[in-house]
Amino acid sequence: MILHITTRTNWETAGALYTHPSLDDEGFIHCSTPEQILLPANAMFRGQTGLVLLCIDPARVTADIIYEDCYQCGQAFPHIYGPLNKEAVIKVVDFPPDPDGTFSLPAL
Repeated sequence: MILHITTRTNWETAGALYTHPSLDDEGFIHCSTPEQILLPANAMFRGQTGLVLLCIDPARVTADIIYEDCYQCGQAFPHIYGPLNKEAVIKVVDFPPDPDGTFSLPAL
């Protein structure tokens, strides 16, 4: 399973294919493994509310998934090179911040 952070509104208003601004800007949709998700969550989304985690089955994704370290952090993150077909999302989990604004991994 791989994970993607988005707002509930972005997810619920997506058509059959979910896109993200990073697809136009960088050519892919950022994702993480469950073990990696707190790194981008706490670095880029600290204190934000209304977020969800899309739990994605990589075997169902129709676009290419490439694991790469674009951030020189020593970890290869999964990136989806194209729109995400909604049937690849097996679960949507609320992702609220803790009282101090940081995130903890919810039960997936």
